[in-house]
Amino acid sequence: MSLAEMIVVGVVLLLLVFGGISSRLSQFLELPQPWASAFYFLGLMVSLGIIMMPLTYYQSYVLPQRYDLSRQTFRDWLMDGLKASAIGLLLGLAIVIVVYCLIDNFQGTWWLWAAVALFLFTVLLTRLMPIILLPVFYDLEPLNDVDLRQKLTVVAERARTEIRGIFTMDLSSKGTMANAMLAGLGDTRRIILSDTLIDQYTPEEIEVIMAHELGHHLHRDITKLIIMQAGIFLAAFYLGDMVLKAGVVPLGLNGIADVAALPLLALSLAAFSLLITPLVNAFSRKVESSADKTALELTDNPGAFVTAMAKLTDQNLSVASPSRLVELWYYDHPPYVRRVNLARSYSKRAIQGAETSG
Repeated sequence: MSLAEMIVVGVVLLLLVFGGISSRLSQFLELPQPWASAFYFLGLMVSLGIIMMPLTYYQSYVLPQRYDLSRQTFRDWLMDGLKASAIGLLLGLAIVIVVYCLIDNFQGTWWLWAAVALFLFTVLLTRLMPIILLPVFYDLEPLNDVDLRQKLTVVAERARTEIRGIFTMDLSSKGTMANAMLAGLGDTRRIILSDTLIDQYTPEEIEVIMAHELGHHLHRDITKLIIMQAGIFLAAFYLGDMVLKAGVVPLGLNGIADVAALPLLALSLAAFSLLITPLVNAFSRKVESSADKTALELTDNPGAFVTAMAKLTDQNLSVASPSRLVELWYYDHPPYVRRVNLARSYSKRAIQGAETSG
């Protein structure tokens, strides 16, 4: 399904750019920048949404229903989809307006300022995600299990980490999967555990999962990911600038700020994103593996780690041992087999250490 989506979007953008359609459409947008590009973007997104509707319906509603991953009615699924689309459209529109305002006024260095602006925008969204964006879809409540909260607080103290809050998320209202995350930045940073996790996992398993999230905090992983994204934004917009300049004469554009060039910019950014996906996922898997090691060290409970990973894999219908190609392209977390092997290696080292001490 993801490959089908990628092909459809790619074909649409290619037809717009090289089929002369974009140039003809731009004649109906006799507006100054960035408003011309804003209206073009809105029209493009709505059109793509309509074209992709069958794929979206099958991928995010039919398949989860078929495999008992979703508890949503069609109406609930549709409302969540509309909310997500509205938020995505507003955020995308804001980015397009800023980018084309910069292109129109700073044609030599717009790519630099666009990367800076998107970096700051990403930091803001990361900060606001657990307090504004996530509550749009889920109810978040402080963890009220006193014993479990105490257990998790002890782990946090062992990790020398000040907890800004441990919250539960009503994931069961929408599906059967389990999840946990470290969300937010600064004083909005918090641990969020799904109610499906709390209801179906032992305290020891939740402790290990919590320790994994604390590992992200100890290693400043959110900061690392934001810095990595900043570098990606800079490279992507620089490439976009080169592509726009190269396309001016062959495509008959009126400069790089021509509204007809918007799908060309989108195509270059999408192609760049596609090419670096394996590298981004490799970095993410390394970060997650490091957090797994910290979880094992903080809890010294590889048995609970293994059973927690097994439950998560079964409950979320993840592939335990994907092919290497699929892992490189799609997995931002190590698959089950690699995480279990890590726990087993930890157990062997602990046993060898105990024998040596003895």
